[in-house]
Amino acid sequence: MLLRALFAFYWMSQIDGCLGVIMKRSLLVAAAASVFCAPAIWAFDLSVSVEGGDDDLTKSVRAATLLRDLRNRDENSAQDILGAARADYARVVSALYENGFYGAEVSIKLDGAEAASIPAAVAPPQISEVQITVNPGPSFVLGQADISPIAPKTDALIGFETGALASLSSIRTATEQTIEGWRARGHAKADVARQSITARHNESVLDVAIVVDKGPYLTFGDLSLSGASAVRAERIRAIAGLPTGAGFDPIEVELVTTRLRRAGAFDTIALVEADDANDDDSLDFALQVNDRAPRRFGFGAELSSQAGAELSTFWLHRNLFGGAERLRLGARVSGIGDTGSGEDYALSAEYNRPATFNEDTDFFANGALEALDTATVKVDRLALEAGIRRYATPKRTYTFGLGLERASTIDARGSETYTLLTVPLSVTFDYRDEKLDPRDGYFADVGLTPYLGLDDTTDGARFSFDGRAYKTVGSERPVTFALRAQIGALIGPSIGEAPADFLYTSGGGGTVRGQDFQSLGVPVGGGSTAETGGKSFLGLSAEARFRATDTLGVVGFIDTGTISEESTPGSKGESHSGAGIGLRYDTGIGPIRVDFAVPLDRPRPTSDFQIYIGIGQSF
Repeated sequence: MLLRALFAFYWMSQIDGCLGVIMKRSLLVAAAASVFCAPAIWAFDLSVSVEGGDDDLTKSVRAATLLRDLRNRDENSAQDILGAARADYARVVSALYENGFYGAEVSIKLDGAEAASIPAAVAPPQISEVQITVNPGPSFVLGQADISPIAPKTDALIGFETGALASLSSIRTATEQTIEGWRARGHAKADVARQSITARHNESVLDVAIVVDKGPYLTFGDLSLSGASAVRAERIRAIAGLPTGAGFDPIEVELVTTRLRRAGAFDTIALVEADDANDDDSLDFALQVNDRAPRRFGFGAELSSQAGAELSTFWLHRNLFGGAERLRLGARVSGIGDTGSGEDYALSAEYNRPATFNEDTDFFANGALEALDTATVKVDRLALEAGIRRYATPKRTYTFGLGLERASTIDARGSETYTLLTVPLSVTFDYRDEKLDPRDGYFADVGLTPYLGLDDTTDGARFSFDGRAYKTVGSERPVTFALRAQIGALIGPSIGEAPADFLYTSGGGGTVRGQDFQSLGVPVGGGSTAETGGKSFLGLSAEARFRATDTLGVVGFIDTGTISEESTPGSKGESHSGAGIGLRYDTGIGPIRVDFAVPLDRPRPTSDFQIYIGIGQSF
């Protein structure tokens, strides 16, 4: 009803007398179309001018025209041009209304002849030049600006007040905001009951009075399902989590679709509320889902000039047992061609069952078998973990798990075999606008993993923090500033007692670009030149990402990292840093990344430069 009312506003009889004779004639024939001739095609010149020289208004008018789109095609028939010109009278007027001009004169000439005066059935044999000329007249301001009733705690209607520019968008926004305010209070069927909009042309004033019917307070009713899905109906309802019987809340409606998307089993999701409430003031919903392909296979690759290549592959099933259970099997080989260490191998299995305990709590179980050969340690490890993942909000997630790890390690301290019982805990905040190429927002992941040694290994805990922030400035050539802080700390055991794969090193694409991979550790002691990992790590990175074209970007960056013998990050340790430039090519699903980096200092012998190639931003 609101859309119908706003559409009707365009053609209100109160706004008359000032559009001019040309405008009135054109509106009567704007929708007419000829079906007769189909002449040759050619390009035409298009000019748009607005009296007063308002560049922003000129851009708005040009953007509203169909003629612009035809001009960009270069080749068009005269009939196409004439039809677009007739339709553009109304489109231009609409653009003027959006900017607060209600007394405009619009002229669209085709080779000097007014388009409205050209017979619809007889297009000229050729059209070479199109001129759109607008006399916008004075801009209108709001006189009376009333919307009632307004729900409690509704945000102020900014831009809808006496004396403000009477743009159609401000009236529409204020109306929608008022209706959404009532919907947020449980009145799902709030709508415009009546409106009075009058233009006082002699004063350039627009009076607006809108009355809203909030309707009754409603509760959530039944959820009906449609669409061909291999996921069982009871599981779809469990994942959706529509709170039947609870008061209507648009946030809960959004959460239903969020949960279904998060499950990963559905390609399209359509949730529609019923047109009318039930006699008991409940509101039913209809849900239609279509499944994604249940199986998926993929692979990835990254390349570093010093750490070598990494190849990975995975197989995924999105609906393993008919309840949207997800199983992912993966394999990875890294360090191929690594000049400082050997190759690493990993096999992994990840299982996830959405809505296991309630609609926002998943169950997961993971397993990994790894053989790692780094510059400081060799590790053979089997790790198992199971737990729950709680989605407190779409942007905040808590994880609790129990794990068992069996590992054999060899490093500068000697060899060791140990078994650990782990309790991984974490909370994630993700307020990025995009995951692969974020431009604004922030991300933070905080983890704490207490562990218990089941043999002679000393008990302890591992703390981790990964924080990232993004800010984009500019519009035509935007620049994104990105910052990252990484913190790691091992609490409890000494370096000599700590599990070797729990210690920290620095250097390489994930920490400090320009420095050799995992090149910075701490000396073992006793005059030995051998090194092992430290008990803590502090890493800082900064990037400036310049958008050169729609698809090509240039990045400048600097990284620094510190490895310490103590559990306090940044204390009693050595640091190294690197800097460089990079290129980004936007593929539509994420940028291809190429980075060139050099070391800024050399606390350890390192290569003169490093090259990194991958998919997605570095962080």
